[in-house]
Amino acid sequence: MLRIAIQTKGRLHEETMSLLSESGIKLEQSKRLLLIPSRNFPIEVLFLRDDDIPQSVADGVADIGIVGENEYAEKKKDVKVVKRLGFSKCRLSLAIPKEIDYKSTAWLNGKVIATSYPEILNDFLKSKDVKADIHVITGSVEIAPGIGLADAIFDIVSSGSTLVTNHLKEVEVVMQSEAIMIANKNITDEKQAILNELLFRMEAVQIAEGKKYVLMNVPTENLDEIIEILPGMKSPTIMPLAKEGWSSLHVVIAEKLFWDIIGKLKALGAESILVMPIEKMIL
Repeated sequence: MLRIAIQTKGRLHEETMSLLSESGIKLEQSKRLLLIPSRNFPIEVLFLRDDDIPQSVADGVADIGIVGENEYAEKKKDVKVVKRLGFSKCRLSLAIPKEIDYKSTAWLNGKVIATSYPEILNDFLKSKDVKADIHVITGSVEIAPGIGLADAIFDIVSSGSTLVTNHLKEVEVVMQSEAIMIANKNITDEKQAILNELLFRMEAVQIAEGKKYVLMNVPTENLDEIIEILPGMKSPTIMPLAKEGWSSLHVVIAEKLFWDIIGKLKALGAESILVMPIEKMIL
């Protein structure tokens, strides 16, 4: 049985649970249980605070964990990164009151900086040869300058709206973060085999994200021109139709590119264009 540690709540929790579900992992939903086994896969989910996950994986309490890269960098535990997951993206940034004229990190010398990530901040300040007073607080870091607790903050930024609300501006982006999967370095061969199957399933789900399966009827004489403008993953599938001079073309393309090329396809005679979602894709 493979044990995976997952954040108890929040956006990362929701996106992780969605990925597990789409990967065919069925779990009993319960707000009271901290450890839930899967009904159809040799895995059990342990729900923890996000900042406890790196330690739990390092100690072998959990075999693997899904956590924000920021927490992994902050805790500096002896675990290995198995996979970057591409969701729950954010950044760790320094922010100061918007009315201040900021020109470089030299401004931070002698200042008080409030943060929940002292290790990452300390490493950054050392790299810039800056000496500042790091004030460690948890929660509502962004209000620290407004109440006179700090001159600047170092915190997670997603949209930036919280900074605007608190009359702050972002002046230094220290690191980019996303959800990552970490694993205990001494995982057994049996558990590694389960992990490999889980990674295979997750990969199939993620490859399919943002992709559409497109079918269309096209004039055979225009096939070369149509193929030239299709940003497909590989060579499209082409089958002759009963109607002479026409072919059926099947291709997988990124959804965000579809509307950019639909006009060109129609201009080359494509018709009966059918766009379908893709749930899984095995390469």
